[in-house]
Amino acid sequence: MFDFGFSELMVIGVVLLIVVGPERLPKVARTAGHLLGRVQRYVSDVKSDIQREMQLEELKKLQEQVKQQAQELESSVRSGVSSIESEVGRTTEELRSMLPDGAAAGPNAAEALSGNQLLAQDRAEKADDGPQLELGLDSSARPGPTADKTQA
Repeated sequence: MFDFGFSELMVIGVVLLIVVGPERLPKVARTAGHLLGRVQRYVSDVKSDIQREMQLEELKKLQEQVKQQAQELESSVRSGVSSIESEVGRTTEELRSMLPDGAAAGPNAAEALSGNQLLAQDRAEKADDGPQLELGLDSSARPGPTADKTQA
């Protein structure tokens, strides 16, 4: 803390010995040691409090950044979902318009057809377009967990 050399400490010791006296010097030194220890503990506590406050501020800033990024992610996911929903709605309308007149006997006939039937009908109409990408979304073609258990 302070930069004292050995010669300066000797001068301070001699002055204390002359001023305080040899009888009371040990008691004064002990009291000075206790006071110096208290001052050091107090300074260390203040330093740790300041460091904690600085870390708390950094954590608050980090929390705000994470919150902002979460909101941005949420808005991008919401916009993506809404665009997918609109695409699905347009595709549904296109599929409804492609249905033959006989199949659409009632107002809810297109809704009565399952998604697999609509896909099969769309595949049949587009069979001459070339190779198609198979997504494997047909749930009836996949073996379920119950089919494996009955065979075993």
